[in-house]
Amino acid sequence: MRKPTQNPREVAEIVAIQALSFVAGDAERLGLFLAESGIGPETLRTAAADPQFLASVLDFVMRDDATVKAFAAASQLHPTNIAAARQALNDPQWERDVP
Repeated sequence: MRKPTQNPREVAEIVAIQALSFVAGDAERLGLFLAESGIGPETLRTAAADPQFLASVLDFVMRDDATVKAFAAASQLHPTNIAAARQALNDPQWERDVP
C-alpha cells in the first residue's frame, strides 16, 4: 500500500495525470488537446513527466465549464480542487493544500 501524499505539488501532479487520462479517454477531446498543444500522440507519455505540460493539461480542462464538470465528476473531485491543483503547478511558490 502506498503512503498518502502530503506534498501539494505531488498531489497536483496526480490530479493532472488523472486529467490527462480523462482527456485521452475521448478521441475528440484528445485530438483537440494534441492540436492545441502541438505535441504528437507518440510523445504524450514522455511529455507527461514534465510539470509544465501537466499544468497545460489542467489549463485545457479548466477553460471549459462542461469539461471541468465532467472531469470533476469522473475523478470525484470538486472543481475548486482542480483549480487548486492547476494553481499549484503554475506557481512554484504555492503553499496551500490541494485535494
